[in-house]
Amino acid sequence: AKPVASSAPAKPAASASPDWQQTVEAAKKEGTVAVFGPDGTDMHDVLTAPFEKEFGIKVEYVGDPGPGVPPRINAERAAGKYLWDVVVAGTSTGLTALIPGKVLDPMEPALILPDVKDPKTWRGGAMEFLDPDREMLVMSPFQRGTLFINPKLAKSEDFKTYKDLLDPKWRGKVVLDDPRKSGPGQATFTFFYLQPDLGPTFIKALGQQQLTVVKDFQQEVDMVGQGRLPVLLGGADFVVAARARQGVPIEVVDPRGIKEGSDVSPANGAVALVNKQPHPNAAKVYLNWLLSKDEQTAFAKVNGYISARVDVPTDHAPAWRVPQPGAIKTYDSQAIAVRGKVLAAAEDALGK
Repeated sequence: AKPVASSAPAKPAASASPDWQQTVEAAKKEGTVAVFGPDGTDMHDVLTAPFEKEFGIKVEYVGDPGPGVPPRINAERAAGKYLWDVVVAGTSTGLTALIPGKVLDPMEPALILPDVKDPKTWRGGAMEFLDPDREMLVMSPFQRGTLFINPKLAKSEDFKTYKDLLDPKWRGKVVLDDPRKSGPGQATFTFFYLQPDLGPTFIKALGQQQLTVVKDFQQEVDMVGQGRLPVLLGGADFVVAARARQGVPIEVVDPRGIKEGSDVSPANGAVALVNKQPHPNAAKVYLNWLLSKDEQTAFAKVNGYISARVDVPTDHAPAWRVPQPGAIKTYDSQAIAVRGKVLAAAEDALGK
């Protein structure tokens, strides 16, 4: 299949590069690229169809929320099988398993397209790698929503700081996503822990507020949407957004109006190149394509995320999603390093 013509300005310059042309030709001979990515039809479609259409190379795609990827790769490798080229996953999977498991390659040698390699293309003037060997790249850093209300029962201006949650009037009226398991509640408590004005003291005080702790994202949002409780802390903001679109009375408290703001996370928007790839050229082509303006635009739109590329529009997402400079990151090695302490603080506040 012939590559489809594109209006993106980077393509003509890229196609003039003999290195790129040779890699694409070699990739077409390989015919396939094997990708582990997030589950869900939307994610599958955006990470396969446009690539197959443009290059005529088949994407063998397996969707997994992340935790299933490392055990599968390790089991296959123990049997002498090297089946994967690229992984798109969350940073926890990378930092706790893929990077320490030594199954990734440094990424920069695989980058070919000039605009992808140009530091000015990326937020903060550089690509953001998670590790010193530059094996996992953050593609979609966005500001998280952490505090949600039923506007019939509470007002955004009630919360100028997270310490307002300690007001006696909110006692027994807050639903919390359980921070003792992975998820947005744990990310929120990690943010509280790392926030110098909040920290473990605030987490402890919050535990005195008779919180209703729930493990199910949908249930948490429904409890607030149905008016059983007015406030949700640490909920899954994508579930909130979906419910709000259906007309459920639930909304995010804009983090820009809260003194401590909120944390930044890429969710499952990090990418890595698996080492000993079965399709080394197709892996390079896929990686460069994934980091191109067109595909980053499509990927961000499907997720409601913000691309780390500065030239990708952000108008598909609410303005508060755009990362604030200096915001606390709850996905990097520092956040992973304090996870045990966050868990201990959560158990101290809420019980085991």
